[in-house]
Amino acid sequence: MKLYRYLTGPDDQAFCKRVSAALNKGWQLQGSPTLTFDPVKGRVICGQAIIKEVEGEWHEDVVLSDH
Repeated sequence: MKLYRYLTGPDDQAFCKRVSAALNKGWQLQGSPTLTFDPVKGRVICGQAIIKEVEGEWHEDVVLSDH
């Protein structure tokens, strides 16, 4: 089964730490990164989709934090 997540971070450093942690757990980058401007806080939010292949079939008991 493929699991998909979308990671975001409020700045480059926080975002890079989240992506690095995911890659260290076996996730892979998927697609192109995105940048979104938050007008309320006046900053750019970085984003990246990630994907991971895991054994088994999808069911409602699957929790992403377990992977």
